[in-house]
Amino acid sequence: MISGLPGVGKTSVAEIAAARTASVHLSIDAVEEPILACGLQRGWQVGVAAYEAARAMAEPNLRLGRSVIIDAVNDSEDARLTWRAAAARTSSPIDFVHLVVADSQEHERRLSGRDRSLAYVGEPTWAEVQRRRADYAAWSDEVLEFDTAARTVDEVADALSARVGAR
Repeated sequence: MISGLPGVGKTSVAEIAAARTASVHLSIDAVEEPILACGLQRGWQVGVAAYEAARAMAEPNLRLGRSVIIDAVNDSEDARLTWRAAAARTSSPIDFVHLVVADSQEHERRLSGRDRSLAYVGEPTWAEVQRRRADYAAWSDEVLEFDTAARTVDEVADALSARVGAR
């Protein structure tokens, strides 16, 4: 479970780690995009629907013995409970990974130049990311944290690939 604020590199790390480990990669933004494209209003309910849709796709893959890498902001206890429950229902281990960009100027720079071609999800403003940071729930789980300003995406993906491969 790769977590963190928008712009920290979750999807980049998840894509590389999934390719290296032959894992299933599920991105909440990629799930949310078609939900919003159907005309539903952006908000809490669409976010919950995207998490639940990703969970519903993850569980059968976990039952088949596949590793699944989810990338999501995952900023609340309710969101994290989704993944704990999926792991429990499928008797699968779970690792929470939290990506950060400790240098706020670098984080803002990354956001300002980002275009993921998600017409409905869009790109958050720096002010929106700051609000999410202020509301980000403290971790109650053991969490692996990586600063993607201090380590390359490949270095983080290598560390995660080694962990997945060790299972």
